[in-house]
Amino acid sequence: METTVISRRDFIKSGSVAALGIAMLPQALKAQGQEKRKLKIAAQMYSVRDACKVNFDKALEDVAKIGFEGVEFAGFWNYSGKPKELKKRLDSLGLVAAGTHLGTASFRGDNLKRTIDFYTALDCKYLICPGDGDFTNPEKYKALAEFYSETAAKLRNYGLYCGYHNHTNEFKVYNNKTYWDHFAENTIKEVVLQQDCGWSYVAGQDPAQLIRKYPGRTQITHFKPAVSKADYGKKKAIIGQDSVPWVETIKACREVGATEWVTIEQETYPDKKSSMECLQLSFEGLKELL
Repeated sequence: METTVISRRDFIKSGSVAALGIAMLPQALKAQGQEKRKLKIAAQMYSVRDACKVNFDKALEDVAKIGFEGVEFAGFWNYSGKPKELKKRLDSLGLVAAGTHLGTASFRGDNLKRTIDFYTALDCKYLICPGDGDFTNPEKYKALAEFYSETAAKLRNYGLYCGYHNHTNEFKVYNNKTYWDHFAENTIKEVVLQQDCGWSYVAGQDPAQLIRKYPGRTQITHFKPAVSKADYGKKKAIIGQDSVPWVETIKACREVGATEWVTIEQETYPDKKSSMECLQLSFEGLKELL
């Protein structure tokens, strides 16, 4: 599959014509529905879990130095149970808690209040489940969707959102629809569809089309670089050097996804580079595309 690359063009104009054109540009873009939506970039800290294990504070510092605006969590290391302390640390680094991954059990029973208390203190509003066996269970998928709708309604008053993150299994077909479609159609619009665009691409899906299919529900997404079988040996799992059609995916995020955060998740580390080095390369590649 061919990767699309954005070319940079410089238009040089002079005099009053140029001034008029510049003044009219924002209005023209708005009229055409093409005004650029700002997409903030976060790092899923699972990408650098080896560095987190050694020194979580240093890993956060290194991510901030790369230029990320936020982080998405998959564990809290030395800040477990300490949301206020972690918030203070993030503030000191100029980072925002863009989101977190947590299990469905975190929303059940008495755990829900603990979850609300922790994440409101951390000022982290996107609470995303990275996998649940019931999602692809033909006897349980509807009940899971109903539970997420109920949870989203409860979280609404706290400014929090729950949602689900896919791998490849979610695109298995049942009753002529993928389980991803079943979940989307059986949940209220406040339930976030955190598409992992790398995994959906590997599963044979078009990430941009999935965003457009469910407008307004991709508030936080995952940009995971992936290489197709046809591109093995020719491309690398680094954003901008991989096989995923990022240009169209970014366009869909801006136009219909209501996307606030683009989260890079790096799970492959080409050329024997460190996890942090590869995360930085993907960050730089994404910045070139935005």
